[in-house]
Amino acid sequence: MHKQVKISKGLDIKLKGSASKNVEKAPRSRMYAVKPTEFYGITPRLAVKVGEHVDVGDTLFYHKYDERIKVASPVSGTVEDIVRGEKRKILKLLIKPDATDTYKKFSVGKPADLDKDAILNVLSKSGLFTTIKQRPYDVIANPDDSPKAIFISAFDSAPLGVDYDFVLKNKQKDFQTGIDALKKLTDGHIYIIVNGNAVSDFEKVEGVTIIKAFGPHPVGNASISIEKFEPMGKDDHIWTVNPADVTMIGNLFNTGTYNPERIIALSGSRVKKPMYYSIIPGTSLRTFLSDKLIGDDVRVISGNVLTGTDVSKDKFLNFYDNQITVIPLGKKPRFLGWMPFMGENRKGFYNFGFVGNKALDLDANLFGEERAFVMNEEFESVMPLDIYPVHLLKAAVLGDVEKMEELGLLEVAPEDFALLDYISSSKIETQAIIRHGLDIMQKEMG
Repeated sequence: MHKQVKISKGLDIKLKGSASKNVEKAPRSRMYAVKPTEFYGITPRLAVKVGEHVDVGDTLFYHKYDERIKVASPVSGTVEDIVRGEKRKILKLLIKPDATDTYKKFSVGKPADLDKDAILNVLSKSGLFTTIKQRPYDVIANPDDSPKAIFISAFDSAPLGVDYDFVLKNKQKDFQTGIDALKKLTDGHIYIIVNGNAVSDFEKVEGVTIIKAFGPHPVGNASISIEKFEPMGKDDHIWTVNPADVTMIGNLFNTGTYNPERIIALSGSRVKKPMYYSIIPGTSLRTFLSDKLIGDDVRVISGNVLTGTDVSKDKFLNFYDNQITVIPLGKKPRFLGWMPFMGENRKGFYNFGFVGNKALDLDANLFGEERAFVMNEEFESVMPLDIYPVHLLKAAVLGDVEKMEELGLLEVAPEDFALLDYISSSKIETQAIIRHGLDIMQKEMG
């Protein structure tokens, strides 16, 4: 079954440094890091100690309030250190890897022969349930919920976005098995979002509804299709899964092992040879990027330029990211750079045709400090969702639970506000505000 979603509001940002369709295997890192802070919604309780040996798939920590939600080791090796911050908060676990990985074996079966509880049990023990996120709140899903539907976006419409058709072209069997497993977790549809302007191998997947998406970014975000095809009621839950993670789930049921290695895009204008790499999450980027960058004055981002994390100092690949982007830091001042049309980093260059289809070499310069949050229509111009972004953001700043619910906060994720951060003349961090609002809502509403 095929459906379509079309939007006109949004913005495609064309950047230099798109990854070529070539894949190399990344060298084995000397150290790997697993950061509990990446697994939003988890209060970690350690299952290992410093000096303990772990295999791939062994549990490193689990959720204090639900032991079924576990995080597994991406490599086999020795727990070198457990780094803590204020109030002994666990920041990361450092693992010194063995020369070759050994894998923990899990008892699995064909998804068709298993019921929902059996599927959940396998995902829980392997740590792969953490790959499933839920709406509302955009946190790791609750295993006790029955989702209204499951959405998988195979269309990364963000700048320098990953081509999932290329990344997963040899993993169709694992992907289909992953879909078969996920089908047991919902009584509703499983939707796969694809680029409407291209032919996709995902259209061959059985047992799913294909959504062909047309329009500028953020058309690939799950929220756009959720709003149109499965609008959320007050007590509804919708789950989202990344296509690469669907493949990992399928591989688990096909082989009985947890294999987190994935293909990611190394992109950006400060990369010597932008291309794809087969790599393990948690890899030390200090070693991996040592001979791949142009200059030292750069911003290293785990993820894309709109929603990714600055890992220039703490250089490890994040668990959920399928992309590393490297752009200029942009320390140099620009004459009248604060004005709306001065500097390529401005949306006006796109709106008024100053660049056309030209790929730009944008940097991380903010062009000014945070300013007053004023009412205008700039946010509405790139927000395709049927919400009032300024009113919602102000309600989130105030922590007004009733107003946030009324204005649709439960239906969105921080990534849906990424373009607002990019064009904002106020320089406010809208994604952080939305995250703050969602946290308040979850605490108040449970």
